[in-house]
Amino acid sequence: MIAVIINAITVIVGASIGLLAKKAIPDGWSDIIMRGMGLISMYIGIRGIFDGENTIVMIISLVIGAMLGEGLQIEERFNSFADGVEKRLDSRGGKSNFAQGFIASSLLFCVGAMTVVGSLNAGLKGDNTLLLTKSVMDGVSSIMFAASMGIGVLFASIPVIVIQGGIVLLAGLVEPWLSLAVINEMTCVGSLLIIAIGFNLTLDAKLKVLNYMPALFLPIIICPAYSFIAGLIG
Repeated sequence: MIAVIINAITVIVGASIGLLAKKAIPDGWSDIIMRGMGLISMYIGIRGIFDGENTIVMIISLVIGAMLGEGLQIEERFNSFADGVEKRLDSRGGKSNFAQGFIASSLLFCVGAMTVVGSLNAGLKGDNTLLLTKSVMDGVSSIMFAASMGIGVLFASIPVIVIQGGIVLLAGLVEPWLSLAVINEMTCVGSLLIIAIGFNLTLDAKLKVLNYMPALFLPIIICPAYSFIAGLIG
């Protein structure tokens, strides 16, 4: 767990540096910097979608995930919570972008093969190399994102601990379910959501990214089910 804790600390430290830098950035620059972060998000997402190997699994995951998310109203519930947080955090009465910063940075820090494989290596082998490498990358990224989107990025340290720490602690149990094919499809779906965030930041697309979040975990079920059915069909 030490690598997970270090990863969370680098996010907190990086975000804190970014928040200090944000105060020195002229107000007129905030919008263009945020749109630049959106372009970076799209680049990261486009790179990740090529990890996917089965388009059908991706499509089914997104469709079912969107239905679940819309039915549970994940985006709406989180925005209500975020509005309350923003009112407490922003004494100036301005827009703190808490929700945007939290969602964007959480996905960037928690989606991808490095997160899953690194956490499994730490839990099963005691090898923290990947997670420590990821910690440095996340620390640098959190500076840029906090400077453009505010304090929500700092709170992304919470899902880093919960998701990575959960995989580390339960590595022996979850490893059989996280085959390379499953990890690749989860990365593909997550990368599509990161691209959606890029659209929101650059084009104000208003995509309800959180309502697609259940899709991120569905390949764990859909991949083996697809392989089983494909085997029966021959």
